[in-house]
Amino acid sequence: MKFSGSCLLATLTIFLVCTTGFSQDKLIKTSNDTINCVIKEIGDLEIKYSNPDVSETILFGIDKSDVAKVILANGKVLTFTKSISNPANYADNHKNIIKVNFLSPLFNSLKMSYERSIRPGRSFETTLGIIGVGNDIYEADEKGAFIKIGLKYIKSPDYYLRGQRYAHILKGTYIRPEIAFSYYSYDYHVDDMFYSSDKERKTNAMFGILLNFGKQWVIDNGFIVDTFV
Repeated sequence: MKFSGSCLLATLTIFLVCTTGFSQDKLIKTSNDTINCVIKEIGDLEIKYSNPDVSETILFGIDKSDVAKVILANGKVLTFTKSISNPANYADNHKNIIKVNFLSPLFNSLKMSYERSIRPGRSFETTLGIIGVGNDIYEADEKGAFIKIGLKYIKSPDYYLRGQRYAHILKGTYIRPEIAFSYYSYDYHVDDMFYSSDKERKTNAMFGILLNFGKQWVIDNGFIVDTFV
């Protein structure tokens, strides 16, 4: 019996040691390095953990921005994103906006744009224009319409600070590649040798690929100022 009891005690001890060794949590860093540890606390900016292989009493810390995911001992997986690209940080930001180009009537058109944020740092924008509204520069009675569709890439910081985020999800310096199509009619003046002028009605269709550079400001979460070239 004494022998059996000793064997049972030894077996339980080995079982507990093995269970402890295999029930550790895992920190998977953004560099794909793995840290076997015991998670003690997950805060807004930092994860605290202990490493039994080093010390049972020392508490270590690591920035959440350096951690891709955590695999807990029970098998549950927690993933993390950088504060600047976390959609939850922009829950109170307006993500849809309608813009009017108030200078466009000077060039005989009326432009209205709709922009929608897809995710932090990225938005979709489409512009609809009516040709023939405003100052008829060439006195050609132009009538028609155009449409532009583009994807806006908002510049991220050159380097990141802990907890850094965009001031607004639609605000910042950006690059916007877009495609454009227009179709309109106009009066074409034909001059003959006697200096008389006749008019012909013609149509014109145009297609273009454009690259815009600009900066957008957001005031009071609702008023937009957008400048671009």
